[in-house]
Amino acid sequence: MTSTRSAALHPSGRSCANARAAAGPSASPETPKLLAFVLIVSVKLLVPVQQTAAHPQCLDFEPPFKPAWHLEFCAQYEQFGCCDQRTDNAIAERYWDIIDQLEAAGVELCADLLKEVMCQECSPYAAHLYDAEDPYTPVRELPGLCLGYCSHLHGRCRHVVKYLTENQLLRDTAERDAATFCSLVQLSDPDYCYPDVLKNSDLNSNLGRVAEDPRGCLQLCLTEVANSLRNPVLMLHSGDDTHRMFIAEQLGFVWVYLPDGTRLEPPFLDLSGEVLTTPWLGDERGFLGMAFHPQYRHNGRFFVYYSIQVHGQLDRIRISEMKVSEHDMNTADPHSERVILEIDEPAANHNGGQLLFGLDGYLYIFTGDGGKAGDPFGKYGNAQNKTALLGKALRIDVDGDASDGARYRIPPDNPFVAQADARPEVFAYGVRNMWRCSVDRGDPLSRHGRGRIFCGDVGQNRYEEVDIIVKGGNYGWRAKEGFECYDLKLCQNSSLNDILPIFAYSHHVGKSVTGGYVYRGCESPNLNGLYVFGDFMSGRILALEEDKATGAWRERNVCMGDTKTCSFPGLINHYHKFIISFAEDEAGELYFLATSYPSATSPFGTVFKFMDPSRRAPPGKCKKKPLPVKVRGKKIPFVPRELPVLHTDAKPTRPPPKRITFTPKAPVASSRIRTTTAAAARPRWEAPPSETRKDKPAKPWGKNKQETSAHTKKNSAKQKKTTGTPNVKSKDKVKAKTRQTDADGLKGKTGVTKRKSPPRKGAQREVHRQREDLKVKGRLKENKTRTSAKTNATVWNRREEKKHRAL
Repeated sequence: MTSTRSAALHPSGRSCANARAAAGPSASPETPKLLAFVLIVSVKLLVPVQQTAAHPQCLDFEPPFKPAWHLEFCAQYEQFGCCDQRTDNAIAERYWDIIDQLEAAGVELCADLLKEVMCQECSPYAAHLYDAEDPYTPVRELPGLCLGYCSHLHGRCRHVVKYLTENQLLRDTAERDAATFCSLVQLSDPDYCYPDVLKNSDLNSNLGRVAEDPRGCLQLCLTEVANSLRNPVLMLHSGDDTHRMFIAEQLGFVWVYLPDGTRLEPPFLDLSGEVLTTPWLGDERGFLGMAFHPQYRHNGRFFVYYSIQVHGQLDRIRISEMKVSEHDMNTADPHSERVILEIDEPAANHNGGQLLFGLDGYLYIFTGDGGKAGDPFGKYGNAQNKTALLGKALRIDVDGDASDGARYRIPPDNPFVAQADARPEVFAYGVRNMWRCSVDRGDPLSRHGRGRIFCGDVGQNRYEEVDIIVKGGNYGWRAKEGFECYDLKLCQNSSLNDILPIFAYSHHVGKSVTGGYVYRGCESPNLNGLYVFGDFMSGRILALEEDKATGAWRERNVCMGDTKTCSFPGLINHYHKFIISFAEDEAGELYFLATSYPSATSPFGTVFKFMDPSRRAPPGKCKKKPLPVKVRGKKIPFVPRELPVLHTDAKPTRPPPKRITFTPKAPVASSRIRTTTAAAARPRWEAPPSETRKDKPAKPWGKNKQETSAHTKKNSAKQKKTTGTPNVKSKDKVKAKTRQTDADGLKGKTGVTKRKSPPRKGAQREVHRQREDLKVKGRLKENKTRTSAKTNATVWNRREEKKHRAL
C-alpha cells in the first residue's frame, strides 16, 4: 500500500531504493469500498514519516529568492519565493490552457482554487510541498494539501484533477471519493501542507534571513572548490575578466584554476628554489603575498612577497615585480623578476606578508614587527619606531623609479614624507603581525565603504584584533594589545594617540586572527556588508556587522548549518580546522582556505566557498561571462574529496511541468467563460523598466493565435444566440469562399475532417449546429451583444443531461 501512495504522488517512478517502489495497476471505478478503507488506513499507518528540513527550498534544490521584477500571475510570492518572471509566465500559460477546457460553471467554481494550487510551485517551501527536499525522492505532481483545504478543493474542483496530472490513480481517486484522494495528497509533516504553511509563525517569522542556531550563530554552508594543496596561503584573481583564480602554496608555487574548477599545469609561477620555508609545523616563512597590478590585462605586471635567506644565516623578506609570459597567459616569465625592496628579518616569525593595491593605484605592503615576543627591538620596538620598515603598513608607487635609483617612488601624500625621523614609505604603524588584509569594494548600490582597508592583526598573549587602516594611523602595538594595555609605560604616554580596533576578542575564542573580506557578492544577498573573517588556531569563523548610523561594529557568530539546513546537492557543512586565508573572486563571492595539518609540505589544503542556504539572488542576475582563456598546458579536472550532506551532485529530479495535450474542441457559447474573479483575470505581461523597448510592444500572457481565435469564436456564438443569424459578410460568394478556406485550414491543423452529427432537438441541436459552424468559419467580427447568464446555464444543463443519457 505504501507503493500505491508513492505511485500516485510520484508518477515518474524514480524512487529511493529503500523508500518507494513502482506503482501497480490503477484502481477501477468498481473497486469495493473495503479496498478504499484499507488504502486509507495503509496510508496513515505504513507510510514512513519523513523528516523535512525546517528551511525554505525550491524545486531546483536551491534557496528561494526575491524576484528581480513584479510577478503578474502568482503575485502572492513576488516578495519572496521560487519563481522568476519566466516561470511565472509558464504557470500562467498552463493555467489558461486548463481554463479553456472548462465549461462556464467549472470556471466560476474553480478558477481561484486552481490558481492557488498551481502557484505552489512558486512557494518558498515548494520543495516540501512537492516532496523534493532531496534528489533521491521522486517528486509529486500535486502539492501537499491540508485535509480541510483538500476536501474543499475536491468538493468543487474534482473534475480539474485530470488536467493537473497524467497519473491514472490520482484521477480515479479524485472521481471516486474525497477521503481517499485527500489521503494521497496530504503530507506526512502537516506543518508544511498548504495553506497552513503560510500561517506557521515559526517557519515564516524570519523567512529569507540567514538562519541562526539556538546560540544565535549564523548558519552557512560551503562548497568545495579546490583540494590537495600544500598550505595554500592565498587565492586571488587577476581582474582581467577571465575569472581565473590564482592559488599560491607556501612552498612557492602558484596555480591557475579556470572557472570550471580545472587546474592548469605547469604552474603559473614556481619560486620554490628561492623561497625559504621548512616542513616544520607552523613555520611562518615562505611565499606569503601576491598582488596583480590594476592594469594587469594590459601590462602583465604582478608583485610577490616571500622569505629568503642570505648566506645561509640572515632572513629577509623580498618584494619583487614580475611579468606574465608573452607566449602563455597562464605562465609567468621566470626571468622577469625585478627586486623592488628587501627588509631584514631579525627572527623567523612575524613575517607579515600582505600585498594589495588600493583604489588609489598604490601598492600597500604589510610587514610584521620582526618576531619574538613583545617586539623587543629597541627602546619602543620596531612597530612604534617610524624609522623602521617593520611593524608597518607601507605605501609606494610602483609605476616609476625614483631619482635616487630606488625602483619605486613615494606617493606625495604619504603622511610622513616631511618628517626627518620617519621613513617616507610608512603609511600607518604600530602593528604587530597583520595577517591578511583586504579592500572593501563598497555596497553595490550606495557604494558605502568603498576603498576601506580591513586587516586582522595577530595578538600576543590575550587579544586578537581587526583594524581599518587609515593614513598616518598608530594602531598601538606594543603599547596596547587589542583594547588593553600591554606595555604600561608606553600605554600611559599621552602622545600615543592610537586608533582602537573595530573589534577584538580574547584567547578564549581564538589565538591567531585571519583577516577576511566584506562580502559584496551577488549570490548571497543576506551576507552583503558582513565582514567575514576567522581564527587560525581555533578554526572559528566570525562576522562583523556595521551600524551605519554610528559606525560601530557588532559581532555575528558564523557556524556551519546542520544537516537539514545544508541539504542541497553538492553542499557541505564542515571544513578543516586551520583557516589560513580568505579570498574573493572577480564577481565578489567569498572563499576561505584551510588545512587539517599546517605544514608547508602537507597536501591537505582545501578551498571552500560560502553559500547562504536561506536566500539567493534571482536566477540570471549573477551570470558571469568570462573572457576566453587560451590553454597551452594540461588541464587537471577537479575531483571533490569532502563528503557532501546529500552524498550526490545530482540534478533536480523534477523536470519542468509537462504541458498536457488537450483534445481540440469547440468553445462553449457562454458569456461567463472569462468573467472570473479579479485574482484569476488574465493580465498582460509588462517588461521590466530596464528592458522596455519602444519597438516591441508588450504581448499578452497566454493569448497566442489559437487562443485569440477561440475567444473570437465564443463572441460569435454569443451573437448567434441573440440574433439567430451568424454575423458574417452578406455576399454569398465571399461566405462560401471563407467557409471552404477555413475548413481546409482546420483539417490541416487537426488532421481530422469535419463529420456530420446526428440531428438533435431543441436547444441541444441549436448549440451543436452553432459549434459545427464555428469550426469552419475562422475568425469572425466580434459582436458586443452578449447572451444572458440564464440562457447559457439552461443550455449547459441540457447538454450535460444529454451526455449522461448517452453514457
